[in-house]
Amino acid sequence: MTDPERDAFDVRPTGDEMLARIRQETESGRGRLRVYLGMAPGVGKTWKMLEEGHRRRARGTDVVVGFVESHGRPLTEALAVGLEVVPRLRVEHRGVVIEDLDTDAVIRRHPTVALIDELAHTNVPGAPRVKRYQDVELIRQAGIHVVTTLNIQHLESLAAAVETITGAPVHERLPDAVLADADEIELVDMSPHALRQRMRHGNVYPPERTAIALDRFFTEPNLTALRELALRAVARRVEDELEDVAAGRPGQLGAVVERVAVLIDGAPAAGHAVRRAADLAAAVHGVYLALVPDLSAAGEGDHLRARAIREETEVAADLGATTIRVDEGDLAGSLIEVIRRRRITHLVLAYRPPGMLDRLRGRVLVDRLAAAVPGVEVHVVSVPEPRPGDPRRPTR
Repeated sequence: MTDPERDAFDVRPTGDEMLARIRQETESGRGRLRVYLGMAPGVGKTWKMLEEGHRRRARGTDVVVGFVESHGRPLTEALAVGLEVVPRLRVEHRGVVIEDLDTDAVIRRHPTVALIDELAHTNVPGAPRVKRYQDVELIRQAGIHVVTTLNIQHLESLAAAVETITGAPVHERLPDAVLADADEIELVDMSPHALRQRMRHGNVYPPERTAIALDRFFTEPNLTALRELALRAVARRVEDELEDVAAGRPGQLGAVVERVAVLIDGAPAAGHAVRRAADLAAAVHGVYLALVPDLSAAGEGDHLRARAIREETEVAADLGATTIRVDEGDLAGSLIEVIRRRRITHLVLAYRPPGMLDRLRGRVLVDRLAAAVPGVEVHVVSVPEPRPGDPRRPTR
């Protein structure tokens, strides 16, 4: 017999995972959230969501369409046929009646799964809530699982970058915390060329809009950049899940993805180290991390160093690094802990001539790291020698 609650998200967990999931969902009473994520409109997110609805319905799961936006695409409208549709909320705005998601009606109907398109949508003025993700949260609190869609451009942390890339403002934005709270994220991927072909065939916008869209937002460079953002977002999610698995299986799970970290400590070569680490992370298709000493208690004499660290940290962030604070008081110990916890495979350090105390103790930083975490590759970067004719080259 098919159990609709067990059929929550079309996965095949182990027995222990299933028991843990059922226990968690029973205790919280909150529905799960699955997001189909895409680089741009037209890649097939709504299509995938509707296909999943039909698949679940065929297996006996109680599925309804809470809201689907077909944008006038005949194929999408045809795929919705055969699924129960909850009547929409009708709201009058400036003399025009607009239809939107009826959250209360979905909760009253109380299906196992509700299909709700466009998670970042802004509701019509006069609706009970401002944003659709707020409606989805209420539906999940009622114990209903939600399957939804999202374009990467609407993620709050990426909206400014998307505006720079495309030259088009992003009006509808979704807080990153909402996507982070999703139980599952599935990337709906398509090459830029294939999407542009789909548009030329009239499968995305009507003919009068297609030519303008292809020349403006949907250029191949724009789509390539958006696709990269979407792939990175999903990759980060997989990384987080992998970290959770690794935390529960210490010593059993080897490095799957390269992780490159750079220590930004105010050394003269720190700028070169930051850029070298970024190049290395790109070359090995790895995660880029910036390890930054916490100077919140720094004295007045450290303001120049603090400024240099802040500037290089900003450069690292621009190059795609995630910042992690480390303890300045026990720098080596803090680095060792972070390397182990974050499973770092490459550590890039700016070269510093060792002081006399370090020489006497034989405890220079590289030696301590190599002894404590022998699996990590340590790269020491020095300031390059100025070329002849370089104004920075010292004169004799």
